[in-house]
Amino acid sequence: MKKNVALITGINGQDGSYLAEFLVSKGYDVHGIVQREAIEDPSHRLVNLRGVADKITLHVGSVDNHLSIYKIVNKVRPDECYHLAAASFVSYSLDDELSVLSSNFNSTHFLLASIKELVPDCRFYFAGSSEMFGDAEVSPQNETTRFNPRSIYGISKVAGHHLVANYRRHHNLFACTGILYNHESPRRGYEFVTRKITSSVAKIYLKQADKIELGNLDARRDWGYAPEYVEAMWQMLKCDAPDDYVIATGEQHSVREFLEMAFAVVGLDYKNYMQINQDYFRPDEQVPLVGDYRKAATRFGWKPCRKLVDIVHEMVQSDIQQLDAAR
Repeated sequence: MKKNVALITGINGQDGSYLAEFLVSKGYDVHGIVQREAIEDPSHRLVNLRGVADKITLHVGSVDNHLSIYKIVNKVRPDECYHLAAASFVSYSLDDELSVLSSNFNSTHFLLASIKELVPDCRFYFAGSSEMFGDAEVSPQNETTRFNPRSIYGISKVAGHHLVANYRRHHNLFACTGILYNHESPRRGYEFVTRKITSSVAKIYLKQADKIELGNLDARRDWGYAPEYVEAMWQMLKCDAPDDYVIATGEQHSVREFLEMAFAVVGLDYKNYMQINQDYFRPDEQVPLVGDYRKAATRFGWKPCRKLVDIVHEMVQSDIQQLDAAR
């Protein structure tokens, strides 16, 4: 019996690596696109894939290059394609606007165009984001909420979403957008506030640091668990018809609460180590970003299970172990 073939962009990131592990467990033939730098420095850039390195196939390529994408799609001939690669750090600076817009939009276009021509039956997943809602007008947000992005990243994701919908309507591709809210794990990048907190707690606990600098502690987010969210991606592509889905917990927590949970893991009070830095403040959100996942629950039975306190505990313990092993 022929295995299902999956192609993942961003396979060495948090979501891509968890998705690769999940699909391997389901018996898939998993392929991923990585940059040459990752192949040349696997101990750092491919560390998330160490558990499945011998069970997947990696292809060197650039999602920003149409010919590169076309050749890989032609070689792999995937049944499912998960487009997770993106310039994902949410910045409000004007410096990188052009590269973020062109990279995030063009890569999506190159993949869709290649799939349409080469493997039109391939099912396509596009990684959307809660940043598409930006300055939301209502809370919680669902699939009918109007997009109002305020970052270049959010704008690029809205553009990609509309491109996906266009290919679905006019070219009959099975193409879905997953509008995922923040999701965390020990594989979260260090540039995100959650991993900054857990790694700083680990350093403080091991006497390698004595403070943590953050911005607005009252900022609130809908935080979920990355391994659960990648399963939702797969479930979307198993539906009878393509559609778009919000994936979230429906709960909000503040950065302050996250701090308290993280320091509680090592029995410390965050107030003794906290330093506020005004440079880290982002514009206030008048309407909370929190997702309504009822459509996903109704259509394919998905729901969040892991509580934030348990996610934080796992992240802190993992960071302690990593730092301890490196000493």
